[in-house]
Amino acid sequence: MTMNEIKTINPTTEEVINNYQLMNKNEIDHILNEMKKSQHQWAMISIEKRQDCLHNAAKILRQDKEKFATIITTEMGKPITQAIAEIEKCAKLCDYYADHGSQFLKPEFIQTEFHKSYRSFHPTGIIFAIMPWNFPFWQVMRFAIPNLMLGNGAVLKHAHNSIGAGFAIEEMFKQAEFPANLFRSLIIDVDLVPFVIHHHSVKGVTLTGSSRAGRVVAKEAGDALKKVVLELGGSDPYVILEDADLEAAAEQCVLSRFNNCGQVCIAAKRIIVVDKVKSTFENLVIEKAKKYVAGNPLDQQTMLGPMARADLRKKIHEQVQRSIASGARCVLGGNLPEGKGYYYPATILFDVTTESPAFHEELFGPVICVTGAKNEEHALNLANDTEYGLAAAVFTRDLDKGEKLANDFLIAGTCAVNTLVASDPRLPFGGTKQSGYGRELAMEGMHEFANIKTIIVK
Repeated sequence: MTMNEIKTINPTTEEVINNYQLMNKNEIDHILNEMKKSQHQWAMISIEKRQDCLHNAAKILRQDKEKFATIITTEMGKPITQAIAEIEKCAKLCDYYADHGSQFLKPEFIQTEFHKSYRSFHPTGIIFAIMPWNFPFWQVMRFAIPNLMLGNGAVLKHAHNSIGAGFAIEEMFKQAEFPANLFRSLIIDVDLVPFVIHHHSVKGVTLTGSSRAGRVVAKEAGDALKKVVLELGGSDPYVILEDADLEAAAEQCVLSRFNNCGQVCIAAKRIIVVDKVKSTFENLVIEKAKKYVAGNPLDQQTMLGPMARADLRKKIHEQVQRSIASGARCVLGGNLPEGKGYYYPATILFDVTTESPAFHEELFGPVICVTGAKNEEHALNLANDTEYGLAAAVFTRDLDKGEKLANDFLIAGTCAVNTLVASDPRLPFGGTKQSGYGRELAMEGMHEFANIKTIIVK
């Protein structure tokens, strides 16, 4: 990146894809003012018209899924089959809010001594989203779609390596017959984020990113007295109990950790296994992990593509090496490959202790980390021994016990029993502790940036 432009680089070939000129304050001010006009008109449009636009978006996403998926793969390296699945999930999201959004916006009547009392839900204006590259369509759509259905506008600052995806989404909304300037993608660096947050047209802020970025954005939003939703990092524990179906547990853990080359906030980052079944479980993990061989992400057979950027690969390798130095045992991968592309091999670290970087830091790459636990109580204590609280999972054949542990003991925004954690339009999603606050998706995601108005009639 130069002073006035951003380059997107293909992580497979290391070639420049495109150059984008950074926008200045005058350009941003003009865009936001035009968005304000468009949003005011959109807020007065019928729910039925909004539903039609969302269904249009779903149709376009499905029709052009290969085109959109290729943008994802070219910009950040996700295997094409996973990129297509991401686009298909976005289409389901659009249909979900088109079908259920009107129900979420119905007034809720509350019995009081008054003749009538209720709460109603209204748009607030333009919501500013700062979004990451790891799910360049899904992360944007899961914030934008509920807000557009509510009647808000949406302005995006996408990650530098996903600017093409941001503009593809903007164009898709135009094709779906959303009003011009209701959704816009900005080309800005972090230095102009405060300008956007403080702009009079912006009424709320949402960020998906690191805890460090979350603190900076929360501080700016607080200074501007604007609501903020933060979905931050995770170091998700997957707890394997003595009575677990080890074959299924290993399959789910490996799939969770190697999806998107391990660049997933809710991946199985710390696998905690009761000692009595640890050896058997580890052998199963090795067997399944060996299937993940890096290759060209545009090839339909590839399961593991490159990492998104060179600096990300450098960081994960440094974390792996520090973890090995602290006593972890590397049984697969752990080396920097030669040749073009930001590839990092499927890597497994056993005997990860609580002193290891692999236990307390978020490892954002294809690295499986396994820690032994003396018993169930020890395993749960290890699971909660983290500053993060995004998601967690527990594996056991006793479903009642698994549900109780997930609900009563594991500290996270989402807890799963006998399956990997994945976001779902029907379910609220978000974290606790250093993983952020606020919720996306489901009814909660639509209400986060609503004016929840109380009406009293005597």
